[in-house]
Amino acid sequence: MTVDCVIVGSRVVLPRCTVRKNIVIDGGKVAELASGVPACDRRIDAEGLVSLPGVIDPHVHYGVYTPVDRAAETESRAAALGGVTTMMRMLRLGGSYRESLGEQLRASAASHHVDYAVHASVFDRRQAAEMEYCAGMGVGSFKLYMNLGSGEGRVYMDMPPGSSRLTEAAVEVGPDVVRDVVRTAAGLGRPVLVHAEDQGACHRGMLAAREGGLDGLKAWSDSRPPESEAKAISEVSELARRYGCAIYVVHVGSAAALAQIRAERARGTRIHVETCPHYLSLSHEKQEGYLAKVMPPVRSADDGARVWGALASGEVDTIGTDHVANRRGMKLGGSTVWDALAGFPGIGTSLPILLSEGVNRGRISLERLASLTSAAAARIFSLSPAKGSLDPGSDADVAVVDTRMERKVSSEALGGYSDYSVYEGRTLRGWPVKTLVRGSVVAEDFEVVGRPGHGRLVRPS
Repeated sequence: MTVDCVIVGSRVVLPRCTVRKNIVIDGGKVAELASGVPACDRRIDAEGLVSLPGVIDPHVHYGVYTPVDRAAETESRAAALGGVTTMMRMLRLGGSYRESLGEQLRASAASHHVDYAVHASVFDRRQAAEMEYCAGMGVGSFKLYMNLGSGEGRVYMDMPPGSSRLTEAAVEVGPDVVRDVVRTAAGLGRPVLVHAEDQGACHRGMLAAREGGLDGLKAWSDSRPPESEAKAISEVSELARRYGCAIYVVHVGSAAALAQIRAERARGTRIHVETCPHYLSLSHEKQEGYLAKVMPPVRSADDGARVWGALASGEVDTIGTDHVANRRGMKLGGSTVWDALAGFPGIGTSLPILLSEGVNRGRISLERLASLTSAAAARIFSLSPAKGSLDPGSDADVAVVDTRMERKVSSEALGGYSDYSVYEGRTLRGWPVKTLVRGSVVAEDFEVVGRPGHGRLVRPS
């Protein structure tokens, strides 16, 4: 018999160790890890390289500034170049999910280069009442924006398929909605993702900063203080314990938030923690301009060091990019930090940042990297056993990386909709050179070679 493909000669990263084996792929699955090379249709020479489980990015925004039928293609292209094999979309819709979820799923079905899954954001009580319907449509988890609170007004939602106009909708994420979402998700056995910033504290802080004529990323950070994160984490944790719900706190980047999470875990709260590459590699002391504006803000260098420590110790579970597919002209909409859009692209640089600043600087091991970027997300969001490992029987999702390669970041080469990167021109050491999704090569040598539509919707197991 002839198998489909064998990756020969690489170091293969498994949950507890790294082995020098050949990855035998057949029918889109890892058939075995072998010492020999069976007869195969394709042989991939990976001598001197490392094979990681394909990255699962649990936090990706696309479809807001271009419709998903286009955005799925551009952002999954960037994902493939970055070693990402499953991207999890933060779906944001105004109005009824019963009326618009189906068309969103259909519109994206033929456009992804890599596999994808969906979180549904809940913005009002009607949407909270539709959570069971969403779960039946393949939505695996739900998101709360505690930074929006009550009376925030209107925010940008995902565009309808085929549209090119920005779409705004009213939101009402008050205490009743927060409670309903946590309670309903617990009944469905699904986790709740939480953007943990207290809306009132942030509103007051931004108002005072603007009235005081302050500007810049430090002013942005001070106006949304880490204490607002801690307060929101405390409030949602109490509900999570009451209803027996698992919560997943997204984009944690401050020492105060980490301290509050430790306290809530000690009280018995089931909390999963995500951080982002920008909290590990950027700080408001060193960044110029407004490109790095994000919510929650990039914090101090000391906060970044604390997050690296939590990453190594196991306090942090996953890495998500909080990738936003926007463009420089949209991002910098005015002359101050208050005018700029929050969020920036990052899906193509996440793995290189972690290899360069983490593995190659001795902060984390390859095995820890594999857990942070793949295995933990697969477990938390019930994508395993198909996703998250290179064990036999799993999907053959592989990121083949050269840990020694040095390359400058170029937004032009990242492949997405965005025309800038917060890391533009920065030299990183360690890059993915080949990406396989279910055994098919979708990117190699910094070129996308797969086709849109290869990616499939991954439903929770």
